[in-house]
Amino acid sequence: MPQITIDQADAVELAELLTFLTDWHAADPDILQASLTRHLATTGYDLTELTHDLHRFAFLLGGTDGEPLFS
Repeated sequence: MPQITIDQADAVELAELLTFLTDWHAADPDILQASLTRHLATTGYDLTELTHDLHRFAFLLGGTDGEPLFS
């Protein structure tokens, strides 16, 4: 697999955006889950999984210490 690099400032900004999105999900999960289900037209991927993925991506970018993933 080829290695991809990203500028540190860009990685920080992307991690902050991912963290913002996870916080937004937590603000109103019922409405956002319904919206996600309509958007995907399936129930195979839910808000919990999306939130976990966003936490993981933010961690991989160095934007968090991974606490939401491992707690």
